[in-house]
Amino acid sequence: MAPRQKRMLLTVDGSQRAIQTVRYAGEEDAFKGMKIVLFHVFNSIPEAYYDLEKEPKSVKVVRHVRSWEVEQKKSIRKYMDDAKQLLMDAGHAETAVDIKIQNRKKGVARDIIIEAHNGYDAVIVRRRGATALQNIIVGSVTLKLMEKLNFIPVLIAGRKPLNKRVLVAVDGSPCADRAVQFVGEMLGPHEDYHVRLLNVIRGGPKPDIDLLEDNGIGETGEVFKSPINILVNAGFPPENISTKTVTGVLSRAGAIVNAAHGGDWATIVVGRRGLSSVSEFFMGRVSNKVVQAGRKDTVWIVT
Repeated sequence: MAPRQKRMLLTVDGSQRAIQTVRYAGEEDAFKGMKIVLFHVFNSIPEAYYDLEKEPKSVKVVRHVRSWEVEQKKSIRKYMDDAKQLLMDAGHAETAVDIKIQNRKKGVARDIIIEAHNGYDAVIVRRRGATALQNIIVGSVTLKLMEKLNFIPVLIAGRKPLNKRVLVAVDGSPCADRAVQFVGEMLGPHEDYHVRLLNVIRGGPKPDIDLLEDNGIGETGEVFKSPINILVNAGFPPENISTKTVTGVLSRAGAIVNAAHGGDWATIVVGRRGLSSVSEFFMGRVSNKVVQAGRKDTVWIVT
């Protein structure tokens, strides 16, 4: 029996920033062959507004609004068609890209969350959308999605150019193992990806650069054994896996981002919850801080 085709929910809001997210999905070779659903929540005019039609003096205004709404729908449809074409130009089959435009029901974030329950393997978003202020790193919709999409991996597309080097933070927790498993499922069939497993241990009054260790997979600590086995079983050549332990740092998130930048790892993968996290507590944890600190990085958050 052929394996089930993976399904990715790619959220777009009609902005140029979202088009960059579409380009990311097109450039990421691991997504080739997957079903990608381009999903847009359309902010239509509230039905209550049309009650004005009952007022003779308001008829012209309502007609103008209806005409505006029709034009907006035409505009977003063209935008979505152009986004689909970008994916096709990048090598995705026409049948592998679907477009779904939905009138807003409960709110943009809540509508995306509801859609995400429909058999997807991950949700692709961007830090900021069309209306984000310049000094805001993560927009309000994305923040809500990061917090509430706790049942599915969230892939946050960054602006850094893609490569096939992936940094995965591990700490021996079940969630970290699931993050590694997700990487294996997504990238394992592709032999040209390299993965660095990173374990960060806090402690000490200041970072101590001398306590950085680079290890080949032949000399690894206990924390790396399970992740390495997961990756090898997923198809990664052992020579494409490396490990690093960082100790004596004040910030795990800062150490993860610094390691990604120092080694030119374009994608950072973190588990939503680590060994010390409370079950339902997310905001302010390591994964959120990585998204904030690595503002240009692509970050995958895995539950």
